[in-house]
Amino acid sequence: MDSDKYLEGQSMQRPPLFESDHFIYWKNRFETYVKAKDLDLWHIILNGDFPPVAKNEVTQILEVVPFEEQSDDLKKKLAKNNEAKMVLYNALPKKEYERIFMCKTAKDIWQSLLITHQGNSQVKDNKIDLLVQQYEQFTILEEESIDSGFARFNTIITSLKALDEGFSSKNYVRKFLRALHPKWRAKVTAIEESKYLSSLALDELIGNLKVHEVVMEKDF
Repeated sequence: MDSDKYLEGQSMQRPPLFESDHFIYWKNRFETYVKAKDLDLWHIILNGDFPPVAKNEVTQILEVVPFEEQSDDLKKKLAKNNEAKMVLYNALPKKEYERIFMCKTAKDIWQSLLITHQGNSQVKDNKIDLLVQQYEQFTILEEESIDSGFARFNTIITSLKALDEGFSSKNYVRKFLRALHPKWRAKVTAIEESKYLSSLALDELIGNLKVHEVVMEKDF
């Protein structure tokens, strides 16, 4: 697949083009794309193919249904198995396709991509440990703007979420407040003593701090 001919984003028919160098970024975008397209497809990618089974009307037990006896509704459901594989194929360049073409299900393809590019469980744990350390040691420099500090902070928490790890929204808010330079102490104290702290969202906090940043610059 030629990347220069790949018209990503022009319609819902084009999934995000695979990026091995930015796998977590691509993974998040691809997941959002598939969920927006069809939640059944994401279920198949995560959990495996829909089986060709139906409940026996007499015994009420699930039984494998031969192709010639499958209802139109069941066939449509089973067709989603191939549709899930196709949406993955459409996102992959030839080099990646050659790695996974022997995979029989969309789940197998997805797991292969995760292991190859995100790493096995040990590699994943190591990445999480490193990111948690960066999170705990995160500080904002004296001359650094709120936008710049938040951009660095957001990279860390987004990476943690992509690895199925993270903290609560309250924790993010408190951590960002603690990371501010001492020149912000008066503002931090005011926010921490506010009765709204427990319900304050991170984006609200950033907006609040940016407004105060403008005031501080004017005062200076």
